[in-house]
Amino acid sequence: MSDNLRRYRAIRQGLMQLFPTAQGNFARHLNTLAGLISGIVGSTRTNLPLIASHVPDGTHPDSRTKRFSRWINNADIDARIYFLPFAKSLLQSLASRPIALIMDGSTVGRGCLTLMVSVVYQRRALPIAWLVVRGRKGHFPEDTHLALLEHVHPLIPPGAQVVFLGDGEFDGVNLQATLDGYGWRYVNRTAKNIVLCCAGEEFRFESVAVQAGELISLPHATLRNQHYGPVHAIAWWEQGYDQPIYLLTNMMNLAEACQWYRKRARIETFFSDQKSRGFNLHKSHLSDPTRLSRLMIAACLAYIWIIHLGVLAWREGWRKVIHRTMRCDLGLFQLGLRLLEHFLNEGLEIPSAFQLLEQMDV
Repeated sequence: MSDNLRRYRAIRQGLMQLFPTAQGNFARHLNTLAGLISGIVGSTRTNLPLIASHVPDGTHPDSRTKRFSRWINNADIDARIYFLPFAKSLLQSLASRPIALIMDGSTVGRGCLTLMVSVVYQRRALPIAWLVVRGRKGHFPEDTHLALLEHVHPLIPPGAQVVFLGDGEFDGVNLQATLDGYGWRYVNRTAKNIVLCCAGEEFRFESVAVQAGELISLPHATLRNQHYGPVHAIAWWEQGYDQPIYLLTNMMNLAEACQWYRKRARIETFFSDQKSRGFNLHKSHLSDPTRLSRLMIAACLAYIWIIHLGVLAWREGWRKVIHRTMRCDLGLFQLGLRLLEHFLNEGLEIPSAFQLLEQMDV
């Protein structure tokens, strides 16, 4: 049995665990999705002809490419059907601890941008929901932030604690008010030139005299221009950095807010794994936002599966078989790819779950 066939069968089995009664067109769409995921993992590319060259179905590669193209063009293919059940399962498995959500944007395909919400897991960020629009760079309007949050909010398990993290693009007062309304905590970066009001005094945030290695807390600040508050404003110059950063949060505990914000950078690992270090999503030839959004269903499921394998490598001791015995300088994504390669080379059974293993320190 070929490696491509073994990988495809494992992925299809994993998908069917969540849809065990799938029949008819829905089952055929799942088979095509399994082929897309398998081809993305096998080729580490998101161009349809390269994906098709790593999928075994006995047809000509051009026929496979056309089949994948029809799937991506199909208006019935919706992330709410084919991805959100997995996202909901991810969040449910993490609900025993505070759930850290990160929102950020990045370029994908040809001339498009995606706005992504991810959940922090094992020092990585796993995708939960996204929007894709035309554009080469720049910030999304606040209305887009709010629209994506509307998709994410119903996925959160009842009673779960949520912490939202964002960079300087996500300091809008409507966004903060929405997060407060959800009962979520948040820590968002903001611009240094915003005007604050504390105890009747107005000043620019950058005028706060924070020094290297210092934290300055302004726990009852108001944003003058937006007439919003009170918020907790934090000027933070971490040792070893060239300049301070400025944060807005609804947390009163200074150290806790900074500890949570450190996790925000983990979405950068997701984007780098999806792009230059992994699946090269930024080099996809697709330029239509809707088609790209459907392709991302497969790319994001592929990522979750590979991270699952990376955690498995740590938890069950495979790391010492596929990498160094004394230390590990590979992230979970690269470990997952190596473990899959090892299973294929050695004829071992390939784990097929798209669900998370328990949290552990890796």
